[in-house]
Amino acid sequence: MHTTIVCSPARGTPRMGEETKHHWTTLSASELREPRDLSQSGDALLHYRLLETLGKGGGGVVWRAFDTHLGREIALKRLPEAVAADPEALERFGHEARAVAALNHPNIVTIHAIENAEGAPFMTMELVRGQTLDQLVAGGGLPLERLMDVAIPLVDAVAAAHERGVTHRDLKPRNIMITDAGQVKVLDFGLAHVQPPAPPGTDLTSVTTATQGRTGQLAGTLPYMSPEQVQGRTPDARADIFSLGVILYEMGTGHRPFTGGTPADLIAAILRDPAPSPSTYRADLPPGFGRIVERCLEKDRRKRLQSSLDLRAQLEDVRREGMDHSRSFGPSVAVLPFTDISQEKDQAYFCEGMAEEVIGALARIEGVRVVSRTSSFLFRGTALDTREIGRRLQVSTLLEGSVRKAGDRLRVTAQLIDVTTGYHVWSERYDRQIEDVFAVQDEIADSIARALKVALESRQPAAPRKAPTTSLGAYDYYLRGRKHYFEYRRRGVESALEMFQQAIDLDPGYARAWAGISDCCAYLYMYGGRDDAQRQRAEESSRRALELEPSLAEAHASHGLALSLLGRDDEANAAFETAMRLDPDLFEARYFYARHCFAGGHLEKAIGLYEQACAVQRDDYQPPLLMAQIYDDLERPGEAQATRRRGLALAEERLRLSPDDVRARYLGANALVALGDRQRGLEWARAARALDPDEPMLLYNLGCIYAMAGEREEALDCLERAARARGIAQKEWYENDSNLDSLRDEPRFQAMLDLLRSAAE
Repeated sequence: MHTTIVCSPARGTPRMGEETKHHWTTLSASELREPRDLSQSGDALLHYRLLETLGKGGGGVVWRAFDTHLGREIALKRLPEAVAADPEALERFGHEARAVAALNHPNIVTIHAIENAEGAPFMTMELVRGQTLDQLVAGGGLPLERLMDVAIPLVDAVAAAHERGVTHRDLKPRNIMITDAGQVKVLDFGLAHVQPPAPPGTDLTSVTTATQGRTGQLAGTLPYMSPEQVQGRTPDARADIFSLGVILYEMGTGHRPFTGGTPADLIAAILRDPAPSPSTYRADLPPGFGRIVERCLEKDRRKRLQSSLDLRAQLEDVRREGMDHSRSFGPSVAVLPFTDISQEKDQAYFCEGMAEEVIGALARIEGVRVVSRTSSFLFRGTALDTREIGRRLQVSTLLEGSVRKAGDRLRVTAQLIDVTTGYHVWSERYDRQIEDVFAVQDEIADSIARALKVALESRQPAAPRKAPTTSLGAYDYYLRGRKHYFEYRRRGVESALEMFQQAIDLDPGYARAWAGISDCCAYLYMYGGRDDAQRQRAEESSRRALELEPSLAEAHASHGLALSLLGRDDEANAAFETAMRLDPDLFEARYFYARHCFAGGHLEKAIGLYEQACAVQRDDYQPPLLMAQIYDDLERPGEAQATRRRGLALAEERLRLSPDDVRARYLGANALVALGDRQRGLEWARAARALDPDEPMLLYNLGCIYAMAGEREEALDCLERAARARGIAQKEWYENDSNLDSLRDEPRFQAMLDLLRSAAE
């Protein structure tokens, strides 16, 4: 680890301008050579008062200090003991420090002086206040304009160093500061290497460098090191370009391009694995950004971008391309769940249903990109401001609103907000009879489209859509059912089934409610016991939905799932394909289809469908976490690791906003154990079990997690409970799931298989 100069006041630490009393002592040279925690006030070094420790590592210890001669705060760094005791290393350090000090660039931290107290050398430098880049980059990456605002000054700084023959060798987000004023500062040149800069026009592919230091010694931070660094070869400026490629990738996507459960795995990925395309994570990134990153991440440095100046020029091109790309990408909107302002506060399900219906209405308008329900509903009740929500969802506008329902009257307010400025683009209030609810939903969608200046060719003439039901009571039950279904647990699905049935009792012609019944029965068949009556009811209900509304994409997806459970594979394929054609943004069609293909052994097709599901619902953790195991089964560990980390980041975000999401907890636990973080994975598994201890699907997944973690007895206990509850309808999971391979020689496991096989007969 190497030190980063960060100044953010700790708890109890006075801020600038506050009166503070200190008692000072002077450190001896021997005390300075011994690593000490000097975070307490009361120490001094020459005319520098040491205020607090900012960090320590292999590069030394850094303090926030006060220069009594000049009356200013500075950062003070004591050199590592090995440097202080080695005259040759000390001379080399002085040479490199002087070269860095001479850079005099606004985006590079300024070195003030190299001093010595009783034989103990130390360095003073500019104190930088702000955030490190790793604090700034969240799970989804930075918006393109913000990314460029950071990337171009960063590359400017590196280019200035390269022109003076200085290679940083430890570029990483923690060594890049964004000041409170928005200025980029590159920190910590403790591993910098100085060599005479190549003459202008030199072909760097032909330049060779001599190795310094011990052969095979690694210097740097592993996830950001170039292939030549991890091989122990002497790096040149092109190593910094590789590190910049990793940083740009992380800034754009929120993910690192190379991952591994152990250092050895990570080194292997850096040396061997291609990085997934940035567009895998973000469809709105311009193609040129991916091309630049790909050039920076070439394994062979002779094929890499050869100059940081070239990199800067290409980033400028991408900035211009990005403006055009953003325009062509079109307007985008996320609809947040409406707020219940009814006196009884019992309309949360209705508010979610209102938002979901508006999403559906907007999705039918050509030219508008609409964020999925799953993604936008994550931010239900969050304290985040609209700009941060918009950045995370990568949209230009947010729709938020409120619903007051009293008797047969309905008041809906809605406002469209520009996430860049925070200003309202459009707002409206609707006071209507409750039976006008569907018309209000369409009016909101049309008003948003006009506010975004989108042509409405597909909706002209502007005839109102056919109401999905003539019974407002049925609609009310349907909305309640949807809310329960999306809990994705047996009790919730059973409640949803009851609500959908109530809707059908009131309106037998309600196609969506029939599709809901089908989905519930399919879920209960798969995860609640192998009950043929449930499977048959799933097929009959989906067929009834299709008879009532043949163009309803949800009904075709439900029918495909039911046919899949009946083993009618060709018919299931056709139903899923029809659903995707009717609604290109229907997540369930791709998700169910992918699982169907996986069960049938069509692994490559399953991966493609999971990726499509990811593109439709970029914040859903399920497709990448399920897809990672397919990559494992195909013996493609690099892609498995990258996909698993992507899914884990999404699961972590889901749990941050919805801590009771059991499925996110246990799928995330599986990913953690697979990535080598056994302890944290088991903690997540225990937390999931505490939330729903008797859920058979959870018990099965806990069995997988414990088996992977080497907890054989605990794994067998969970799997036996799941099997006795007939909680897993498909015995094939027990027979074929690679997570359970470590248990296959256990007599108890064989007994479970016998139980499931007999139940299937």
